[in-house]
Amino acid sequence: MSIPPDRITTARLVLRRPQPSDADAMYAFGRDPEVARFMDWTRHTSPRDAVAFIESAHARWQAAEEYAWAITVQPDDAAIGSVACRVRGHAVDLGYVLARPCWGHGYATEAAKAVFEWAVSVAAVCRIWATCDAENAASAHVLEKIGMSREGILRRWSIRPNLAPGVARDALVYSWVRTN
Repeated sequence: MSIPPDRITTARLVLRRPQPSDADAMYAFGRDPEVARFMDWTRHTSPRDAVAFIESAHARWQAAEEYAWAITVQPDDAAIGSVACRVRGHAVDLGYVLARPCWGHGYATEAAKAVFEWAVSVAAVCRIWATCDAENAASAHVLEKIGMSREGILRRWSIRPNLAPGVARDALVYSWVRTN
């Protein structure tokens, strides 16, 4: 498996590995109830939650379990979100989160597309997939715009602790599959 780049540059964004200096920005969007609403992680309640995310992102990268990038808008280096993927042999799953003031500018699509394109470039990868809460129309739209197709609904697939702790919710599953 190919190791992903530490840095990915797009027309407007730089995706780079999270740094300790990102903690304040990540705490700010991680504690926002609207941002965390459909996430499968609990909303941040202290700056330590963001520090723990950055530390675990580094450890998971080193272990080749998950690759996470902070999303920044050029020329600024401030984190406005993050995008990540997990490589499981032939399959890659991806996810993203974006600060609310940055919604509606196409940044989530641009960041997810960059990671998606890296994964497509890896010859061993024949499936890229993602899920989103069945009520998260904005996320579903991002997945469609980057070239993924809706496969179906996963009934009672995921716990969204910021919506209904302990209650499994339906998720939409999207994928891209290599055909040759």
